[in-house]
Amino acid sequence: MRKLFLNIISLFLLLALTFVPNYVRSGNAQSSNAQLSEESSEFVPQWAKSAIWYQIFPERFRDGDKSNNPTIDDLAGADPIALPKQWQIHPWGSDWYQRQSWELTNGEADIATHLLRRRYGGDLQGIIDKLDYLKKLGITAIYLNPIFDSPSLHKYDAASYHHIDPNFGPDPEGDRQLIKQENPLDPSTWVWTKADELALKLIDEVHKRKMKVIFDGVFNHMGVNSFAFKDLVKNQKDSSYADWFIIKSFEDSNKGTALDYEGWFGVKSLPEWREDENGLVSGPQQYVFNATSRWMNPKNKGSAYGIDGWRLDVAYDVHHNFWKSWRKHVKSINSEAYLTAEIVDLPEKVQPYLQGDEFDGEMNYNFAFTAAEFLFNDGVDRINSTQFDQKLKHLRNIYPKGVAYVNQNLFGSHDSNRVASHIVNRGIGNFRNWGNYFGLSQAINNLNYEVRKPNEQEIQLQKLFAILQMTYVGAPMIYYGDEVGMWGANDPDSRKPMLWSDIKYDDELYLPNGSKRAKNKVDSVSVNNKLFSHYQKLAQIRNANPALQTGEFKTLITNDEEGIYAFERNNKDNNITVILNNSNTTQEINLPFENQVKYLNLLNNKVYQNNKNQTFIRIKSKWGAILKKEPR
Repeated sequence: MRKLFLNIISLFLLLALTFVPNYVRSGNAQSSNAQLSEESSEFVPQWAKSAIWYQIFPERFRDGDKSNNPTIDDLAGADPIALPKQWQIHPWGSDWYQRQSWELTNGEADIATHLLRRRYGGDLQGIIDKLDYLKKLGITAIYLNPIFDSPSLHKYDAASYHHIDPNFGPDPEGDRQLIKQENPLDPSTWVWTKADELALKLIDEVHKRKMKVIFDGVFNHMGVNSFAFKDLVKNQKDSSYADWFIIKSFEDSNKGTALDYEGWFGVKSLPEWREDENGLVSGPQQYVFNATSRWMNPKNKGSAYGIDGWRLDVAYDVHHNFWKSWRKHVKSINSEAYLTAEIVDLPEKVQPYLQGDEFDGEMNYNFAFTAAEFLFNDGVDRINSTQFDQKLKHLRNIYPKGVAYVNQNLFGSHDSNRVASHIVNRGIGNFRNWGNYFGLSQAINNLNYEVRKPNEQEIQLQKLFAILQMTYVGAPMIYYGDEVGMWGANDPDSRKPMLWSDIKYDDELYLPNGSKRAKNKVDSVSVNNKLFSHYQKLAQIRNANPALQTGEFKTLITNDEEGIYAFERNNKDNNITVILNNSNTTQEINLPFENQVKYLNLLNNKVYQNNKNQTFIRIKSKWGAILKKEPR
């Protein structure tokens, strides 16, 4: 979501996507018929268990077509509402906190205002151009933050949900002229713009690479630029959309009233849709259903040509009855579509959404909270190996069968500080205390937040987290750029432009308040190729081992004194043992492996073999081992 809006968010939800049959075993070896029976008892799409997700914030990922870059007029309707005196596309490689000359001319002292106005030119062509990069990394599924028509950088203030933002396509002006010819209430009049067609090409190119893609649906509100709200402003109570929104008063000179309405969380640039006992009232509900069909079965060519599912923004702000109806609609188009929700809350509060009649999974922030408490936290909020194991078990077992395997296991996102900066700032608060931590992790509001580049020891902690993320139950999700060492505080700093090897980046010299750092604290900015190789290797390991995708889970070691946590993943003949050394010293672990059986450490290719019913493995501080049982 947007910086302005996130300050007030206190809940979230999301989930995961991709294909692989379910081999999860409830006991010893099962027959294929038993496996099929187990799969049929689950409501989640089986492919989502094997997904490795990559979250893309489109405006900041890659500028593939400079001819479509926004102009100052394209900012109209986005926060901050007042247009700047001067404005330009921002240089991709510039120092994040440095005010450019036109920004200084505009005069605002608040860095947040400048950051909201910035556009870097990321677009759909840029994503298409980098699909092979994602394939090389080992990604199998992509979650796109909103790409629908919108004036903002984040696009959670949609002008429509049936068109892609014209500035993400090759012909912005031509697209806008085409859109003017439509009746938004009549899908038979809807046109396919150049940006829309490019989105279909993106979907096709993703599928050619045997990857999946989901869109972000924001079915609680629209923006003030939306066709519905503009018509309401023009025609007031006579508008065809008068009953779409929560209206407090219409403009009436006789009564002396002005148009007043409910904005999402009080934000007037986000007029909120009206609901009744069925969820969204009939007008917006039918519109959402039509837009859903458009992107899941474009041009009535079949679901294979459409997106593979949805991530639902602020799902907790839409009535359960709407989600139940909408799920039926989605699954009638594609029974294997993946639906994941944004709900940052206690698992018990999330449970009602994950019972098989609404969502398949969630953005698993509770996994992130738990991992942070074990791997990163200091003091009273730190948990030991036993507590870590207990919390993970609770998260695995609280939802219906299969859900834990398709939940999107993330850490950073567009709504939180990046994992690297979280590690740099560990100790400022507990990530789990979302409402409080959100503000603490915003560098533009917390002057004590460290905006520096992580050092080698801190990068080592990120690598340790990645080992857990890629081997644990659930679908790992990488936030764009984490794999190459991007750092940044919470929104807006988590939305910096992606690091690419063919772009030169200025050193980070400036601080959020506009002052300069000391010379010895200036940070160079470039791709961390070693970190990329680590993520790539872990992705290769996960993709090559079904046990890490669908295998059952068994705890092996919870050594609180030595900071060791070990678990096993089993799937048919594929057996993986994962060991995490979360201590500050090298540890020697004794594992009771089978006699005369070899185990290959997939992280370094070292082979271990049982010696007198004991196997000793040395693991350095803040590191791990991924041991694969070799066939006899």
